[in-house]
Amino acid sequence: MKITTVVEIKSTPSSTIIPIFQDDKLESNLRLIAKKHAIDFQLLRHDFKAASNEVLTTYFKRGTTSSKLLIVGLGEHLEHGPILKTLRSFFKTQNPKLGKSIAVNLAWVAQKMHPMLSEITSVAAIVGSYNLGLYKSDKKTTSKFKLQIISRAPGIPKVVKDAVALAETQVRVMDLVNAPANKLTPKILGNWVINSGKTNGFQVKVLNKKAIEKMKLNALLAVSQGSDQEPAFIIAEYKHKLAKTTVGLIGKGVTFDTGGLSIKGSANMHYMKSDMGGAAAVLGTIELAAKLKLQVNLVAIVPATENSVDAAAIKPGDIIDSYSGKTIEVIDTDAEGRLILSDALSYMTKKYSTDVLIDYATLTGSVIATLGYHAAGLFTLNEKLSKELIEAGKHCGERVWPLPMWSDYEEDLESDVADVKNYSGKPLAGAITAAKFLEVFTNKHTNWAHIDIAGTAFGDTPFGKQKNATAFGVQLSIEYLKQLVEKQKKA
Repeated sequence: MKITTVVEIKSTPSSTIIPIFQDDKLESNLRLIAKKHAIDFQLLRHDFKAASNEVLTTYFKRGTTSSKLLIVGLGEHLEHGPILKTLRSFFKTQNPKLGKSIAVNLAWVAQKMHPMLSEITSVAAIVGSYNLGLYKSDKKTTSKFKLQIISRAPGIPKVVKDAVALAETQVRVMDLVNAPANKLTPKILGNWVINSGKTNGFQVKVLNKKAIEKMKLNALLAVSQGSDQEPAFIIAEYKHKLAKTTVGLIGKGVTFDTGGLSIKGSANMHYMKSDMGGAAAVLGTIELAAKLKLQVNLVAIVPATENSVDAAAIKPGDIIDSYSGKTIEVIDTDAEGRLILSDALSYMTKKYSTDVLIDYATLTGSVIATLGYHAAGLFTLNEKLSKELIEAGKHCGERVWPLPMWSDYEEDLESDVADVKNYSGKPLAGAITAAKFLEVFTNKHTNWAHIDIAGTAFGDTPFGKQKNATAFGVQLSIEYLKQLVEKQKKA
């Protein structure tokens, strides 16, 4: 798929797409569209209200060439998320019918909206063409087309170029999260990062089990000991010579989670291939930052393992060591993500000096009970960082919402026999106590945030009948980093 920008169309495309809002200019815009394309205005006004997801299809002639015209309703809301959802669904549904050349004409949208709509259109066209059938023997290839975005607004070519890079990385992240455990082991994930680093220009080091043992990443080792797949500890670094800030990113990389001896029910266990959604978001972020050459230094760490069941698996009640030196009482072996993250957080804060530290994890069902599938849980004691991440999420449509980190919750993690226990044992405040557990291992980092993406990394999408990957976290992180860089330039 090739996406370019033009100020004026020179040849008639197979299909012309006109996105339009349901606002006070709708009638006058429809009148102009009807006049330009020789359509009956009264019929157009009667049949099309520009509601979200509404599509009116008709045909028009330009000279001797006939072309399809699709007017797409964007509804009343100007927010990034709903518009992306509408256009992504549109491209997913209409892809086979659009032909080889497509023009998206933004002329009937306020010019101040053109940058956002150009970005969304580019992402929607690429991600909306995603094929979920990764392992089908008769896998159908996605139809290829050329897409032109018509706009006279300044800076649109750069917006589209960055959006294409974003969408291509999101598709790679979706492939990672959608891959089953036998196709994505910790070792395979490590190799994926090594190849990405070589292609995009960042450094990668992957520690194998022997190196992990030497490093005494004991919590990671404890979780992995029930699996015949060796763990991996992935460290990736991207540096820019003009960077003024170093951001640390950590992602939970459980490539499959049975729950261990505290085993999960069978009904949805096949979805537990997605328990490395945090790792995928972090690795996608560093790949995209390198592609875009963002003026920031990044360190990304992913502890990768399976959480499986055999005679060697950790047991409820076990006391395990950690990289920090603190001992942990394992109350529930299905609370394993926080165990491997504890080693990653301790390692990051000991080995690297980061101005900001953010971890992403598909950590708890509790956050889904609280926020549903529309926002990720945000946990931080830093009000400034909280506001910045909320603003970044609002801007790009990957929303986060803050939950409390009060000291009151610390008593739920007190252990009689170890420094801390990994689970409160109570059927409430699970996402909060998980965040409080992680806080123990941050070495009191004052600019740390934990983002629980259990409800947003994997869910119902237009791409399949079962739940599948969303690539949540990549755009949120990149938007946050972009805003960070812009503030530094102005300082």
